[in-house]
Amino acid sequence: MHPVLFELNLGFITLPLHAYGFMIAIGFLLGIYTVRKLARRASVSPDLVSDLAFWLLMYGFIGARVLFIITRLDYFMANPLDMFKVWEGGLVFFGGLIAATAYAVYYIRKNKLAVWTMMDILLPGVTIAHAFGRLGCLCAGCCYGRPTGEPWGIRLTSDLVDPQFRGIPLHPTQLYESVSLFILYAGLLYIFKHKRFDGQVGLTYFMLYPIIRSIIEIYRGDTVRGFVIEGILSTSQFISILVFLAALAVLMFRLKQAHAAPQKEFPNAIL
Repeated sequence: MHPVLFELNLGFITLPLHAYGFMIAIGFLLGIYTVRKLARRASVSPDLVSDLAFWLLMYGFIGARVLFIITRLDYFMANPLDMFKVWEGGLVFFGGLIAATAYAVYYIRKNKLAVWTMMDILLPGVTIAHAFGRLGCLCAGCCYGRPTGEPWGIRLTSDLVDPQFRGIPLHPTQLYESVSLFILYAGLLYIFKHKRFDGQVGLTYFMLYPIIRSIIEIYRGDTVRGFVIEGILSTSQFISILVFLAALAVLMFRLKQAHAAPQKEFPNAIL
């Protein structure tokens, strides 16, 4: 845990460089690099994709923060200014994913782009950005795990950690998810190179990430993320189930189309 990388003293003011924001910035830059590279391979304008990626970051960040605020609405109603303290952590990824997806649909329709192709280009970039974002969570001390006796348990002292969990070994759920996302990122790039139809990369993401998230949720110890069924089904697990089932249904439909038509005739319609 290292919430501040260093502080820049300008004499009249001290500017801290927060590790959380720094990791998000690295993830965003690598995400942009990834989508531009994949866009070229798919014969799509890299500049157009970069522009979309920038706005997805903005809307995704807002959506992630809004869903976090909703899960702790009583606290933020009593402390409204804390809504803006994003450097302390406090983002729910699925909130960002939902908001970013909604904007992506609007942008793709407006610019008459191929939905499935754009999905395949964008989601590997989202994955690598998310992986570094989770490292930022580790630095800030948020999104922590349950107590554990395993030798790889980590001790956190952040104010974001519940007092009873501070200073004791916890599951490093931030690392669990980050490593899983790095592996998923590599897998998506492999699928992009060998895919049988447009949309295969994106649908794979929407099936595998919910599984990753649901498993890691079992080891999470921060109850502020919210529950649909208290102590049993978290908000993220509930959303994961819905996303997985929707992606599975669409994937089965696309596979049927792939078997029914040659690759060169397989539809990549604008939705």
